[in-house]
Amino acid sequence: MKKLLNKIIREDNFLSLSGNLIIALLGFGGFALLARSLNTNEFAQWVLFISGGSLVEMLRYGITNNGLVRFLSGATEENKGQLIGANVFISLVATLIIALLLIFVRLIFNDTITNSPYSLFFNWYPVLAFVNLPFNNALVVQQAKMKYDKILLIKALNSGLFFSFLVINYFFLKRSILEIITVFLIVNTFTSLICIIKSWDGLKLIRQSNKTTLKTLLNFGKYSTFTLIGTNLLRNADILIISISPFGSDAVALFSIPLKLTEIQQIPLRSFTATAFPKMSKASLEGKIDSVKELFNSYSGALTYLFFAVSIVTFVFAKEFVILISGYQYLDHTALGINIVTIVKILSVYGLLLPIDRMTGIGLDSINRPSVNALKVSIMLIANIIGDFIAIYVFKSIEMVAVSTLVFTSLGIVVGAYFLNKTFSISMLEIFKSGNIFYKSLWLQSKKHLNGFEAVKR
Repeated sequence: MKKLLNKIIREDNFLSLSGNLIIALLGFGGFALLARSLNTNEFAQWVLFISGGSLVEMLRYGITNNGLVRFLSGATEENKGQLIGANVFISLVATLIIALLLIFVRLIFNDTITNSPYSLFFNWYPVLAFVNLPFNNALVVQQAKMKYDKILLIKALNSGLFFSFLVINYFFLKRSILEIITVFLIVNTFTSLICIIKSWDGLKLIRQSNKTTLKTLLNFGKYSTFTLIGTNLLRNADILIISISPFGSDAVALFSIPLKLTEIQQIPLRSFTATAFPKMSKASLEGKIDSVKELFNSYSGALTYLFFAVSIVTFVFAKEFVILISGYQYLDHTALGINIVTIVKILSVYGLLLPIDRMTGIGLDSINRPSVNALKVSIMLIANIIGDFIAIYVFKSIEMVAVSTLVFTSLGIVVGAYFLNKTFSISMLEIFKSGNIFYKSLWLQSKKHLNGFEAVKR
């Protein structure tokens, strides 16, 4: 039994899932504490600070993230150091350019930004961009190396420290939003220092970067950057468009709660795709297209069944989830005409579409078709933006914003499947059969180990 537990704990999917589960649970807890301790205006500023920061993070790391994971999976030891060094160099330059650009915009539009809910983002993100650079580089490098135990440790350290502060702040300190931001910066700085000391971020390898590896990552990155930015915008475009709509910052705070709740659905998705991408990329680099197809079907099927169960829970207990995260103060907002529980239920249906949509994107990147994946995401993004504007200005409904999410995700599945079919055939029947085989195999393995354990006891 001990050997079985050790095997499970060391398994890539388990470690990846654990890391994302920890970050999600601590993130939910911190989000709930902030929603309860800040007023609506301050909470909206925090949401836009995090949303804006996430978008820029995608711009910084989209250039190298997927490219590093893909090419490192089949690289020689010497080439691995060159690729990691190139990743560090590119991300450092990108950070410098983005920080200077944000500072320039802040100086030009000082009065407008000062009086907007985006003031926290423009004031503090340039600082955050530098202090969390080693921390984020370490996550990228360790994912490329498939060192999920280190990713788990890094995420647990960063999220755990900030969550601990938020708990103490909620019950005792009652600090302002600016002081909370300051602690957030300190926590990220500490995590980055640990990553530098442990040499997890690849900073020491920056001298090994060369023109060839820089060109390799940049050529792949020019498409994957747009894909990651587009993917982030798909998650945050709703918030950004609502923030400039007649509904205002109160609606931003309200809509952010259902969005946060849907991250429950994405915990296993991020975990399993993080392990699927290196495996599918390696099989593709070795010319094993049948293996790529098998992995695609297995992951898509297993995740779809899992998400069906999660979506049922979030749909049935939508009201309870809202109360758990934000209390009762956001539950009834008839003045704005927003039913937050209805939005949660709509987005729970969205969860059923996520696995196959995400896996088509992973599949396209793994077979070295990042340009096609970028096209897929751009089509989804355009559909999302158009849908949001129709929802807000024609239907005058925030609930319809959530409905547009279902439309663009369905469109993404159709587009992704169309292009993947040019390399290997996709069948929904095969996907569900592979899902059945996955869980049947998991059950038989568990049963075998349990029987063995019982035999040892006797």
